[in-house]
Formats: sequence, C-alpha cells, structure tokens
Amino acid sequence: MADLDPIVLTGGSTSVAIIPALGGKIASLRLAGREWLWTSDVIAHAPPTDAVAADDAVSYVLTADTGGYDECFPTVGACAVPPAVAGAGGVRLPDHGELWAQRPAVTVDRAGGRARAVVAWEGRRLPYAFVRECEVHGDGRVELRYAVTNRGAARLPFLWSAHPLLPLTAGTRLELPDGARTRVYAEHGISLGGARSEHQWPFVEVGGVTRSLAHPARVADGYACKLFLDLPAGARRLAVEEDDARLEVELDPGEVTHFGLWLNNRGWTPFAGGAPYRNFAFEPCIGAPDTLDDALGAWGAAAWLEAGATRRWTLTWRGERAGAR
Repeated sequence: MADLDPIVLTGGSTSVAIIPALGGKIASLRLAGREWLWTSDVIAHAPPTDAVAADDAVSYVLTADTGGYDECFPTVGACAVPPAVAGAGGVRLPDHGELWAQRPAVTVDRAGGRARAVVAWEGRRLPYAFVRECEVHGDGRVELRYAVTNRGAARLPFLWSAHPLLPLTAGTRLELPDGARTRVYAEHGISLGGARSEHQWPFVEVGGVTRSLAHPARVADGYACKLFLDLPAGARRLAVEEDDARLEVELDPGEVTHFGLWLNNRGWTPFAGGAPYRNFAFEPCIGAPDTLDDALGAWGAAAWLEAGATRRWTLTWRGERAGAR
C-alpha cells in the first residue's frame, strides 16, 4: 500500500524506517545487524482517519498497537485533565495520546550525506507543537532530538513517553540503574504489592520470594506489569541485551526524568479470548505514571511547560555485538 511506504534512513549498518501515515511511527530499527522492534501478528497497519484522530474514546491497544516505536504525548493513558488546570481543565485525552492518530508533517534531509527526518505534530485538544528529529549518523548511532512548544496562554501539564515495543525472549536482559526507586502502576497475573508500591531495581517481592526483573522471562510465566523508575542523576545509559547483541539508549536524566517499563510475558492482551502477547516496552519518559490526571494527583510527577516556552531533550540509540565491545 503506497500510503504505508516508509521513509528509510541509513548510516553504517543501521537503518530506521518511519511511516508518516501511521503517526510517524518508527516501524523498523535495525542496529548491530538486528531488528529490535516487535511487530504484531494480530493488528495490521492501517492509517488512522480524521474521525479516529478526533475520537476521545478511541482505543490505541485495540486498533493501532501494531508494534514499532510510537511517541505518546501529552498523556499515555486515556484520561480527563483535572478541572483545576487553567485553560485545559476537563479536556479528554485519548489512549496513548494524540500523536499516533494524526499524520504529521515530515521533512527529509539527505544533503551532504545526511540521513535526517524532521517529524512535526500539532496539538488537537491542547495548544502545543511537538517535533522529533531523527538522524542516523555514519557510525550507526540514531539520534532523536525532541522539542515541544506551548502555544497557549497558560502553562501546560504533560507526560511524554517513547513507546518502543521489543520482543520478550527467554534471554532478554535489562540493564537499568541499580537501586532506582521503582513504582508499580499496573499488574496482571502477578502480585507486586499493588499500585504505587515501591521496590528498588531490579528486585521485587513475588509471593514472598525475591525476584530480579533484570531477566523478566525468569520471574514468572503468564504475567504483565507496568513499572516506573525514577532516573538518578548518574543514569545516562540504559540497555537491553539479546543473545550477543546490545541495544543502548543514552539520555540526560536532567531532561528525561523517568523510565517506564511494560513487561508482558504472556500475561495480557486487549482481546477477550485472545492469545496474550510476549513483548516489552522500553520507555524513556518525562513524568509518571501513564495517565496525566494521576501524574497531577497522587503521583505528583507531571511535567509543566510555561506559556510560549519550549522544552528540548535527546535520546541516542546505539547497537553493538559482543565481539565489538
């Protein structure tokens, strides 16, 4: 289908495929000779319509959870902005935010050997502009530079989350900051203490037994959970290891303050009677948890942007093989 044709950026052995018609989704991320992103075999790619983009009650997980790497803004979970928020109180925000359901403007720059795509979205329900620049460098690293601008007259609360989905395997190993405060947002088929219970990465108590989430497939079968880590000042590099390959994201925790981790080891599906997925979301994010109303409430972890202000941050993804380390 021509409307689903990707924009492909390459550098070294790396390639990135972006599909503008799917909300600017990164549909493929190949680093170190490996495809890192999970793709659904249940939900097919289908460009969202204007009616979908305007529907406050639309379900991302039922209609657009095809895998790949989406951007979630200004919320992740569907919610209403609390009434006390000036200029935005009562506004309903859809599942996984607004960006996935609209076709952004895309500019590609290949001048002088560059491989760069600028993807720009406009807020529908709230007044903002959101831009992601994706550049693949000659050494193979993928740099994502973000900027969000508040175009309104009042300060704007928001959450942002990168939403890359990866396959969960028996060998998946996660490298996150040891001892980081880890809070539970949701749990399915496993008891981690309930919402807002706290642990220290990578350890959790499951049925009175201490388990390490660094190897999520070893914790249990038939479970899923969403966790949020507070990123300490020194946590600049986070990683996933599979077989002899390593995927690493570099960030500044002064800019990107939290990390969301969705683990699904055959423990959840949105479809009644459907086969549960086996994947995980590895999510640098700003603010916690998934819903903006909770972030403004008990979690106390929403981000704010003053009227007319712009906030910027960067993620740099790298891949390597064991023999190259």
